[in-house]
This record gives sequence, structure tokens and C-alpha cells, in this order.
Amino acid sequence: MKSSHKTRLLKYFEDHNTITSLEAIRDLGNTRLAATVCLLRKEGYNITTSDVKVKTRWGSTTSVAKYTLKDRHKTFFERMSEGYGRRL
Repeated sequence: MKSSHKTRLLKYFEDHNTITSLEAIRDLGNTRLAATVCLLRKEGYNITTSDVKVKTRWGSTTSVAKYTLKDRHKTFFERMSEGYGRRL
């Protein structure tokens, strides 16, 4: 499988369970983490967002988004291809 932002992020979730934008830039080279998360959510992945407080380099605090992969729900089309929702 070709490596992409999506595949690298899914592997990161397997290894670490959560990710912030700083970790995505540093560890994955992904500067648009929110866009990648959006794509995965559209594909049926249950990714939650929480705000966490972090220290800045100047000593103050700020909030950043922390993403957590909960589980992968099947999309409507996947359920339909398996026969779910089929009228008898």
C-alpha cells in the first residue's frame, strides 16, 4: 500500500492512540492534521477531538486539539454491500 497522510496517521494511532498537530508535524510531516482527520471521519473512522492545555515556549498556556481514534465504524456503503438494510 502506498504511504499517504491517511495511512501514516492510522499507523500512528495504532502505535500511540492519540495525536496533536505538533506531533503530526514532527513525527509524520503532516501540516494539515485536521484535514486528514476529516477525510478519515468521512471514511467511517470514529475520531474524537478534545482540547488539552499545553505550555508555550514563553511560559504561558494555550489549548490545542488532541485527536483519539476510538474505533472504525462501517460506512453506509460498506453496510449496504454486506446486505445490511436490504429489504426482503
